[in-house]
Order: sequence, then C-alpha cells, then structure tokens
Amino acid sequence: MTHQQICVLGSTGSIGENTLDVIARHPDTMSVYALSAHSRIERLAEQALATRAKVVVVPSDSARSRFLLAWTGPGPVPELRVGSQALADTAADPLVTTVMAAIVGAAGLPAALSAAKSGKRVLLANKEALVAAGGLFMRAVRENGAELLPIDSEHNAIFQCMPQGSRAAAPTTPAKGVRRLLLTASGGPFRTTPLAQLPDVTPDQACAHPNWSMGRKISVDSATMLNKGLEVIEAHWLFAMPVNQIQVVVHPQSMVHSMVEYEDGSILAQIGQPDMRTPIAYGLGFPERINSGVGLLALTALGRLDFEEPDFDRFPCLRLSFDALRSGQAACVALNAANEVAVDCFLNGQIRYTEIAGVIEDCLDRMEGMSHPELSTLDDVLALDAQARSIATGLCHLQG
Repeated sequence: MTHQQICVLGSTGSIGENTLDVIARHPDTMSVYALSAHSRIERLAEQALATRAKVVVVPSDSARSRFLLAWTGPGPVPELRVGSQALADTAADPLVTTVMAAIVGAAGLPAALSAAKSGKRVLLANKEALVAAGGLFMRAVRENGAELLPIDSEHNAIFQCMPQGSRAAAPTTPAKGVRRLLLTASGGPFRTTPLAQLPDVTPDQACAHPNWSMGRKISVDSATMLNKGLEVIEAHWLFAMPVNQIQVVVHPQSMVHSMVEYEDGSILAQIGQPDMRTPIAYGLGFPERINSGVGLLALTALGRLDFEEPDFDRFPCLRLSFDALRSGQAACVALNAANEVAVDCFLNGQIRYTEIAGVIEDCLDRMEGMSHPELSTLDDVLALDAQARSIATGLCHLQG
C-alpha cells in the first residue's frame, strides 16, 4: 500500500477523532498531513502535537491566537492556515493523497469539492456534498479521476455489498443485477414514544441516541430520521440508484448497517458493531482490509435482529426527504438548509421538536414556486442554500 498523507477536515468531531485513532494504528502506511477544526481549538492543538501534523487550518485570526496559546509542543508549531479558502486549498494540497471530509453542514462542501477536483482519495462523511451538490460533486469526481469512498456506516455497508466489478468512483448507471438498496435506521430515541408526547421532548432527550455517540445536530437528525432521508439522497447519487429502488427499514439493534438486494432474490448485508472505526478503516485501507481497533462481535449475544417499516406519521422528515429527491436538486438543497436552521432553533429552545418538520415543509412549499438556477456551479448551490436558510429562519421566528 502506498504511504498516505492524510488531511482530516473536522478532526475534533467524532468522525475525526475515530479517523486519527485508526491512522495511529498504521504508522508504516499512513501519516497525518493536515488537520482542521472550527471551535475546539485547544483539542486541535493536542491532536496536532500527537500526530505531528504539518499543517493546521483554523477559521479565524482569533482561533489562530488560541491555537498558539494552547500549543505545548517542544518542536516547531505546524504551519497555520486561516479561513475557508485555506481549507479548500489544503484539501487540494499536492502533498495530500487522502482527504477525510468530516466537516458537518454546508461549511464542509467547498473543501470536499476541492478535494474531488484535485483527484484525491475522498473519504466522504459530509452529507451536504451530495445532498446539496450531488450532480456537481459526482461530475468533479469523474472528470478529475478522484476516488470516492463513502464513510457513513450505511453507504459504506452498501459499498461493501456491491458487485466487485461495479464499484466505480462515480457510477452513472445502477450496478448490474442490483434490484434494491435497503438503508437501515435505528429509529432513534423516540421509536416507541407515544406521538402525543413528542411536542414536549427536550433537546437533551433528542440527543440521547440509544446506539451511537454523535454530535448534537446529527443526533437530532437521527431522532427525526431526517438523517436517514439525507442518506437516501446520498445513496441515489453514490450508486446511481432511482428513488423507487431505495428503501428504509427500521432496525433497532443497529448491527445490520445496510443491505443490497439482487435480481435473483439474494440480499447481502454488512453486519458489525456500531463503531465508526470500521467504515473509516475500510475507506483508509481500500481495497485491503486493515485493523480498525474494533473488537470481536459476539453474534450469539445478539439474540435477535428486528426490522420494521418506518412510520411517516412519527417521522415526517423522512417523507419530506423522499419528496425532495423526487422534486430535484433544488428541493434537496432547501430541505438540508431548512433542517439545519430548524434543528439549531430547536437546540436553542426557540421551537418545539415537532415543529422542525413543519418548518422544513413550509420552506419547501415556499421555494417550490420560485425560479432557481441550474445549480451548475458551487456559487449557485450556496446562493440557493442561503435563500432557503433565510426563509427557514423567518418561519422559525413565526413558530417561536
């Protein structure tokens, strides 16, 4: 395996931390070249010291000052780069071979696209690159010879279950012989909560995921199953799969990470512990399989594996996601932007949990009658994203 120089965008988040854990297990074949973080600057300094990163990217001059104050290393300080353009430039740095795109939200989109345009191996853990700019991003992968490996556990599972000969970096047609993609969802913390109680749930309750340890925003998305809706949109782009051949099934144990159904009736499933180091190691090591640090799975302790149909009354955000995918890329941009605004307002106590879906639906309705550009450039996508955020912000204020 060629020695990889890895840029970890969003290194202080859960994906970033797990990525560094896997990299540390393979010092002969992997090194950290660059790290970035937005707010946890002191932790970033600790990571840079431990990994001997050559470059660190921070969002502002004040963050740069915080990093320098936090630096305790005996050696030289890493090269400090500042701002969003520096982030995109670092993802395209000629010395970087591999980019872990793990910045949450639309803020991670430009850097992920920059990595694709530079022909890197892109380990994609940022949903917005495909949800908001799927056509643009996949075209960049194809035209620049980049290698795209999905890191979300569900898409990574599908990738592993796909026919070996069909796993191109950016397919334009569905894999031969594949009939259906089955995305599994845990159902989150409110899978069995009486519907009448949902308007009163608190942010802390929504963030208490039964199986995964995640950030607060993505935890709320998992509770509403908007997260799974975004994954449906991603699966459409990653595997060139029509929306009517993608299904979501609720699987509370979170052991089957997703499945691929073939024309002959066979279903291949990827099973593993709910530990993100498994898909991360698969992406870093591909096509080889490498040690991830994840222990043995005690199959006999599982007891049972349950699967249920998702309830759209309980999870209206999932229905809205399917609707947006059928409507087109502009609706997907609006869906994602409105959700980010609504979830932030919910976490700050400005709207109720059950009002998240209402804000998204109203935003989609308002934007449906507006004219939109073809979304052929990143600027087009970001302009539409900003428009949707403005509308969603106004809707949240009305709710509040």
